[in-house]
Amino acid sequence: MAEPLEPAGLTVDGSAVEWRRVSGRYLAIDLLGTAVLLVLLEAATVPLHLLELPFAWPASIAVLVLCAVIAGLTPRRVRAIGYLLREDDLVFRRGLLQRKYTAVPYGRMQLVDINRGPLARLAGLSELRLVTAAAATQVVIPGLPEADAEQLRDHLVAVAESRRAGL
Repeated sequence: MAEPLEPAGLTVDGSAVEWRRVSGRYLAIDLLGTAVLLVLLEAATVPLHLLELPFAWPASIAVLVLCAVIAGLTPRRVRAIGYLLREDDLVFRRGLLQRKYTAVPYGRMQLVDINRGPLARLAGLSELRLVTAAAATQVVIPGLPEADAEQLRDHLVAVAESRRAGL
């Protein structure tokens, strides 16, 4: 089994923390999205072939290579998605080459929403969306099992309400 992308982190006081990851079933949903992208991009090259343009085959091959690279990186990209519930905030991370960490203070959360697309519903997965007043801090945690998403939503709403009450 491959090593995790990042070992358990340390908090300010030196205690270990463990990132919560999205469901492994999300990988299949993401790969299916890549397959749909491949079909759409290849369909876009059909007119090039019908017109017998000299760059039609290189364009088709470039699309295949691009989708193969995306599909090859998808498992690591999905494993890089994680969140951490801390005392005062939720920290969300994503990204392979450029790691992005977003900390959302509980007292600043305005909306905690659950979305379920058709493919995610078939896999029993949900997407949790956190909205704050700042547009830049909108966080979307994909690939959560439905029960986990609902439990996390209820927890975040309860903590957010108690933190706002103290303002």
